[in-house]
Amino acid sequence: MCPIIGTDLSLLSTTTLSRGKLRQPHVNTTKRRGAPRRDEPTARERLIDAVCELFYRDGVRAVGVDTVAERSGVSKSSLYRTFASKDELIAAFAEDQNRRYWEWWDQTIQAHQGAPRRQIEALFAGVAQQIGQPNFRGCPFINLAAELADPQHPARAITCGNKQEVRARLRRLSRELGAREPERLGDRLSLLMDGAYGRTLTLGAKGLQRELLEMAKLLIDAQTSA
Repeated sequence: MCPIIGTDLSLLSTTTLSRGKLRQPHVNTTKRRGAPRRDEPTARERLIDAVCELFYRDGVRAVGVDTVAERSGVSKSSLYRTFASKDELIAAFAEDQNRRYWEWWDQTIQAHQGAPRRQIEALFAGVAQQIGQPNFRGCPFINLAAELADPQHPARAITCGNKQEVRARLRRLSRELGAREPERLGDRLSLLMDGAYGRTLTLGAKGLQRELLEMAKLLIDAQTSA
């Protein structure tokens, strides 16, 4: 998701947050010398903007550092001063995705304070919008986990930690909802969410968005109805 601003997961690959507002990523193919002006993004910001687009769209293994440098307008020497290796750059990408994801999550549930069912339904409405975007390429955390076979890769801990936290938060919302089996409901909602991401990549989003929302409601009703 780099896809997760507001309710549009796919926007993470094409936008960034600036003081709570959306801004377009700075992509500059003209390399410049010296420190950036005060109003210019830093080399790190430009690199992160570039990999948010490239890694999400094409995958971390398909994109080389030369492509990142060209897309960001940052020289390779500056790139390696900022990130010692491509693996560090991948980890920074994962960290950035994780930060944006939780900003999206928090903004979504804060709109429905004290109403856990509305909060859960709003999260799934957001996912339904995400998967319908034309540039949706799946969940960035699942994508990374699939591409990074090494369990010791620094980005793996971030991707796995994100999914663990999603499950924990959905369990917490299920307890606040008064579900009879809150852990079971949270686990099922988490599974439903990830299943929607994967299903969209193989069979498309047509019809899935409505089914996703209805299934979430059915799971909640099964745990809360008298």
